[in-house]
Amino acid sequence: MRTKLLGSLLILLLLATGNVSARQAKVKTYIPWSNGKLVVSSEGRYLKHENGVPFFWMGDTGWLLPERLNRDEAEYYLEACKQRGYNVVQVQTVNGVPALNTYGQYSFPDGFDFKHIDKAGVYGYWDHMDYIINTAASKGIYIGMVCIWGGLVKSGKMSVDEAKAYGRFLAERYKDMPNIIWIIGGDIQGNVKTAEWEALAESIKAIDKNHLMTFHPRGRTMSSTWFNQSDWLDFNMFQSGHRRYGQRNGDGDYPIEENTEEDNWRFVERSLAMKPMKPVIDGEPSYEGIPQGLHDPDEIRWTAADTRRYAYWSVFAGAFGHTYGNNSIMQFVRPGIGGAYGAKESWYDALNDPGYNQMNYLKNLILTFPFFERVPDQSIIAGKNGERYDRAIATRGKDYLLVYNYTGRPMQIDLRKISGNKKKVWWYAAKDGKLEYVGEFDNKVTSFQYDSGYCSGNDQVLIVVDASKDYVDQSWTTLPDAQQKWNK
Repeated sequence: MRTKLLGSLLILLLLATGNVSARQAKVKTYIPWSNGKLVVSSEGRYLKHENGVPFFWMGDTGWLLPERLNRDEAEYYLEACKQRGYNVVQVQTVNGVPALNTYGQYSFPDGFDFKHIDKAGVYGYWDHMDYIINTAASKGIYIGMVCIWGGLVKSGKMSVDEAKAYGRFLAERYKDMPNIIWIIGGDIQGNVKTAEWEALAESIKAIDKNHLMTFHPRGRTMSSTWFNQSDWLDFNMFQSGHRRYGQRNGDGDYPIEENTEEDNWRFVERSLAMKPMKPVIDGEPSYEGIPQGLHDPDEIRWTAADTRRYAYWSVFAGAFGHTYGNNSIMQFVRPGIGGAYGAKESWYDALNDPGYNQMNYLKNLILTFPFFERVPDQSIIAGKNGERYDRAIATRGKDYLLVYNYTGRPMQIDLRKISGNKKKVWWYAAKDGKLEYVGEFDNKVTSFQYDSGYCSGNDQVLIVVDASKDYVDQSWTTLPDAQQKWNK
């Protein structure tokens, strides 16, 4: 009881003094499912609501949320996510068989028999999960539920029959909740225990007709390799993982070439090339503050600039959204509760990490322009493109184009790829959302380089718009909240 009281006092202190409270007046709660349930859009690239409003997935990995946070802490964390613009939180629904939560309650007290799972007078494991889901719903956040972590199934902790029973239990309990996205798998290849994964997926889908479903694969692999033809898989997910160029370590038959480990855009291209084409997302890229290669805490750590690069690369290559990760937040490290992978910073301090606070600039940028017509188009880059960090990556609609440049390398842009005899051009800073009007240009191949010159991590987006369109005003220094224009 004393531990719980201290935790509650800590949260009250954080609410009084932290950055989250400062944002509460700025961000109103937007309830996305007021536009209907999520469905796949007709062109097969994106997600939308039933009434046609687009859904740009901006996710955080709160993997150990159900096990490590009490109710006050969970509410605080989810509020922080809302204030930063996140609309999905991916969780490990259970990370053990059984899993144990902060209230000392087990997930499977009677194995995979759930008849007597709810007991009066206690915060049971699933009662606490209900609280998390309901609290997230009150803040307009979806919970991406990884039903059971892959390593548990690989080690034999769930049979096919148990998977069917577990799937029925989950579906019956949550089929009417508005903010569920099912995630089968959990850091595992789809050809390992395939029968168990399919039993779990199909048992959920047989009952729950309201929610989308995907598969979370092992690092450097993608769900489309095994399940693209499966009826239960609504969209694809890949895990680009935590390794740097050349750090393959001899393992894995990856779907991308040797020494391209950081090129997460390659996974997007390969997944979208499959038939039928299904939407795709990087569900686990390199995390802010995690060691390169993951396992050696003495390695160089991935930075905020790296998390931005992964986000813009994948989205501009055609992903329908992106998931961010933070080494301390994903495992909720704090004094007395240590973390793996060299994590030392407390999770509540990590809420102030720059990368965690910069993802919303990408979401707002994409929602500023016509959504469903957007396609990747590398032909916008005229001449020779750069490699690795120097690669510029482009996406466009009919009358606008966006080019992400991580290093500030000079680039030749073919302005003829979109409509209009004249084009208006802006620079958009990925790290702070600053908008800078450049001028009006003729309709031809034109050279651009940001004024700061060649510098990794000073990443910018070149925005080019048909001069007859008013998506962006040349007097703006930041983009207004684009979500509001889509509200119906």
